[in-house]
Amino acid sequence: MGSTLMATTSILLCAGLAAVISSTYSVKRPLNDSIFGAHGEFMVSLKYVTILSFFLFSFFCYSFSIRFINQVNVLINSPQSPASVITPMYVSELLEKAFILNTVGNRLFYTALPLLLWIFGPLLVFLCSFTLIPVLYNLDLVLGFKKQGKTESQINGCGDCESV
Repeated sequence: MGSTLMATTSILLCAGLAAVISSTYSVKRPLNDSIFGAHGEFMVSLKYVTILSFFLFSFFCYSFSIRFINQVNVLINSPQSPASVITPMYVSELLEKAFILNTVGNRLFYTALPLLLWIFGPLLVFLCSFTLIPVLYNLDLVLGFKKQGKTESQINGCGDCESV
């Protein structure tokens, strides 16, 4: 469901950006503005195309993730036979591919958010990036399970699990 929601959000943002590009973009003087000015027609078009490509690649990653998850849902219920090509290892590899594609789609989507603010100026990009880095750090880093000398099984409420 998360991949479907994010894919829908990505493609809606792509459609919105495409509508903005088609209504405001015109080529008059493509190379006369500097990068830091960032309001010339070439830079504005570069911003929109960059953001659009990030959201499109994010959509494709989410779509492939949905495809692999649907395939896993069908294959996980298939009967096991010795001559079958469908093994539990194959199904787990498909599920892992789906999760990796979902993670890549998330990263592309999260990276596109500061780029979306790039339209309005460099200060908003800096502030969004400054807040996005700790968020992504907390999403990626799992702190150790040992808290105050307790093991993982004691934290989970299973004190006798270690002896089993």
